[in-house]
Amino acid sequence: MNTSWAPRGVTAARAVTTAEGHGNIAYDELDCGPVAFSETLRAPRPGSGLPQMLLLQLCAHVPHPDGTSLVLLTLSTTATSHRDAYRTLLRRITAWVTFDGPRG
Repeated sequence: MNTSWAPRGVTAARAVTTAEGHGNIAYDELDCGPVAFSETLRAPRPGSGLPQMLLLQLCAHVPHPDGTSLVLLTLSTTATSHRDAYRTLLRRITAWVTFDGPRG
C-alpha cells in the first residue's frame, strides 16, 4: 500500500487512526521499525447465508523505511476467546519482517 511521505512513526499511527472500526490499538518499536497493532471484530451481514460467527481480525501496520509504503499483516479467526494467543502470534510474525533485499 502506498501512502504520502511521512516519518515512519506517523505513518504507523495514521494507518490505524484513520481505519474504521479498529480498536485495541498499540504501538511498538521492533527491529523493522515502528509498528501499529489493531483489531476489529466483525459479524457477517444478516441474510448473507454465512454462519453468524464473529470474526476477529488482528492487524500489524509496518511502514517501509522509504516513508511511502506500508506493509499490512492480518490474522483472522473465529476463535475470539483465544485473542491473546493470536496477538502473541502476530507480534512474533511481525518481528520477522525485514526490508532487506532477497537473500540467496
